Amino acid sequence: MAGNSKRRGAIRKEGTKKGPTVGSGGQRRRGLEGRGATPPAHMRPGHPAARRAAKQTRKPAKPTDETEMVLGRNPVLECLRAHAPATALYVALGAEADERMTESVTLAADRGIAILEVPRGDLDRLSANGLHQGIALQVPPYDYAHPDDLLASATSDLEPALLVALDNISDPRNLGAIIRSVAAFAGHGVLIPQRRSASVTAVAWRTSAGAAARVRVARATNLNRTLKEWGDAGLQVVGLDAEGDTTIDEFDASGPLVVVVGSEGKGLSRLVRQNCDAVLSIPMAGPTESLNASVAAGVVLAEIARQRRR
Repeated sequence: MAGNSKRRGAIRKEGTKKGPTVGSGGQRRRGLEGRGATPPAHMRPGHPAARRAAKQTRKPAKPTDETEMVLGRNPVLECLRAHAPATALYVALGAEADERMTESVTLAADRGIAILEVPRGDLDRLSANGLHQGIALQVPPYDYAHPDDLLASATSDLEPALLVALDNISDPRNLGAIIRSVAAFAGHGVLIPQRRSASVTAVAWRTSAGAAARVRVARATNLNRTLKEWGDAGLQVVGLDAEGDTTIDEFDASGPLVVVVGSEGKGLSRLVRQNCDAVLSIPMAGPTESLNASVAAGVVLAEIARQRRR
């Protein structure tokens, strides 16, 4: 009934004779407007292309030098003892504690490293073979030294310079083992190429048992040019190859040296071999034709240290 102020929702406006009417809230007017061009598939909510684009945004491609995880009780403890840079220590819930884990937690707490208890399944996903032993250490990207700084540090020492350069070494386990040998036999550092070479990843950290925190590793944009510069600075460039013309027993290692280690399969590259002042070999007493690159480097470094002790 017109003018009935008791009907539901009726509110009389001031200055009008007729009460308000129920409107559409602008829906009918907006419904008549055009929707514009159809957006691309990757911008339409619910479209498969949009879901793929969102997934790629959430999970960017893994960078080469991203944060790494050191797994295992001995490697984690060695890294903490060596004051390796670390951002977090992960401990699996329910993991059986021993002296190594207790000391790792204590060292991490003393250094202010975050200690996180996580389900064992989380650590399983971090390791390909599950050999984390209930503990993992997160380390930031390795801070490589400059070759010039490595040379300056080696030549400023009272002892003759002893540097190791790697050519065609692609296995990070070999890199880690060589770093450990350099630390054991008083070497000053390791030089690796920037491309086509193993880098200091979590695998190398684990194999080095924390020695990567004590031995400086430098990256060379051009290995041949850097070796030539080191040779001009007074270092003797010595290659290591199974077909070398001089045995390590006959070589005088008392002066400043840079030992170039090639891979077991490819050996030294042609240009690197040409830049060497001498190419050494290890005399074999048995039928074995060659040694693993890291083993050969350890044998040569041990002989150099023996000669220098005399």
